[in-house]
Amino acid sequence: MANWRIKSLDAILATAERKSLHRSLGAFQLTMLGIGGIIGTGIFVLTAEAAQVAGPGMLVSFVLSAIVCGLAALCYAELAAMVPVAGSAYTYSYATFGEILAWVVGWALVLEYAVAASAVAVGWSGYAVGVLENLAGIHVPSIIANGDGIIARMTLLFSPMTPELQIALDTGGLVNLPAVVIALAVTALLVVGTKESAMVNAVLVCVKIAALAAFIALSVPAIQSQNFIPFAPLGTGGIISAASIIFFAFVGFDAVSTAAEETKDPQRNVPIGLIGSLVICTVFYLLVGAGAIGSFGAQPVIGTDGVGLIPGSPALVAQCNLDGNVLLVCSKEALAHVLRSIGHPAIGNMLGLAAGFALPSVVLMMMYAQTRIFFVMSRDGLLPTALSKVHPRFKTPHIVTIVTGIFVTIAAAFFPVGQLASVSNGGTLCAFFFVSLAIMALRRSDPSRRRAFRTPAVWVVAPLAAAGCVLLFLFLSMTAKLVFFGWAAIGLVFYYLYGRTRSNVARGIIETHETDADAPPPAVSPLPGAPIPGGAKA
Repeated sequence: MANWRIKSLDAILATAERKSLHRSLGAFQLTMLGIGGIIGTGIFVLTAEAAQVAGPGMLVSFVLSAIVCGLAALCYAELAAMVPVAGSAYTYSYATFGEILAWVVGWALVLEYAVAASAVAVGWSGYAVGVLENLAGIHVPSIIANGDGIIARMTLLFSPMTPELQIALDTGGLVNLPAVVIALAVTALLVVGTKESAMVNAVLVCVKIAALAAFIALSVPAIQSQNFIPFAPLGTGGIISAASIIFFAFVGFDAVSTAAEETKDPQRNVPIGLIGSLVICTVFYLLVGAGAIGSFGAQPVIGTDGVGLIPGSPALVAQCNLDGNVLLVCSKEALAHVLRSIGHPAIGNMLGLAAGFALPSVVLMMMYAQTRIFFVMSRDGLLPTALSKVHPRFKTPHIVTIVTGIFVTIAAAFFPVGQLASVSNGGTLCAFFFVSLAIMALRRSDPSRRRAFRTPAVWVVAPLAAAGCVLLFLFLSMTAKLVFFGWAAIGLVFYYLYGRTRSNVARGIIETHETDADAPPPAVSPLPGAPIPGGAKA
């Protein structure tokens, strides 16, 4: 099948050389980018979401998610060092499985990064509103501080009015204005430049690490064993379901691979950034999770039917309003809420302030990664070429950055964080799954290629990573699964209408190195009906 044709690694590297991004990032900056992408809404906000699904058992959920991500990170490290260009899993899939699956993976990455950026923007909004309320005494009206009300309104289209739904309608907002502001600000920063963005990110990462260290120092000594009982109130299924949510807290590490084309000595520095950032963040997560559970408690809200209420649902929103938001699972600023509740209100407010300053670094990292995926897909001809234009002054793909920023802003304005995170995880797990398969395929098809980093025990690590991705995907919410498959279907329609006949491979173009720029590009047999340079039809 012509659609499955593969773009060789040599052609991919040549394409990057002809139309490349400036290399300005080192190992430290990459590690900071990784930590900046990982530590964020997942631990600051989604701790409450995970507690509602698993209770104290979310500690096991953290471990399960870390294992799956760690196995995937080992696969990413080999591929990113071997193919140091932008594009991440999309690029690796193009070199192994061909164009149509590469498109599916690239389209899934759009779902991952753009929706993740929206989720983090919403998480930042919760902390920003809490800081203004507790530190400055400024009350931000709910109607402009969250978009939770849209879920209740959508539910009303398919369900009759209930008391819980009425409460959700009364308390939910119409638009999340703070999330809109931060999404637009990060978009502007990314247009200005990569190096400048990385420098800002490094400062914000240090703020986040200091805030989490303070939380650990104050919460861990206050741990009480009874807060861990019952450990798994909703069973093993709840723990795995929480892992599929908290998985969002780890996925920022793969954004490091999208920076490979802008990295100095990528064969050495990219594996350091990938694995180093994941290890550091896993240690922090387990300590923070233990401190939150042990010092305050993390039992879920159970419905009248004995089943845990769904995070973000109108029923849970209504119950939390009745309980006065005193539970961890009800908080939009979980860690600050814990510190205020265990006798450290001033430091809790400072942690909220630190999160307010630091969470934008995650929005930055997610949007950064998204723009690079679009950039490479455009460079390959699968998306309009205007998206791969580089700004003459700032040297950044400014058009695609602005387009991504608009999409992120709209999603952040109208949807709650839990729904966004679950939807994002569907795209992430798809990408990780194909990366796990790609490394095995390349070991078979191109065994002699130089590998600066080799994944240890690859025939054990890669299959386990793929299996872990499938397991977590199966435990995603039904909404997240439906959105993923719907998004994939839309992507395939767009591919067949546009990318199938306009991609460089379909047109018979394979890029050459700069030294061969004057020679006509070598060609492969184009798809029937595809336009050929010169205006003819195949």
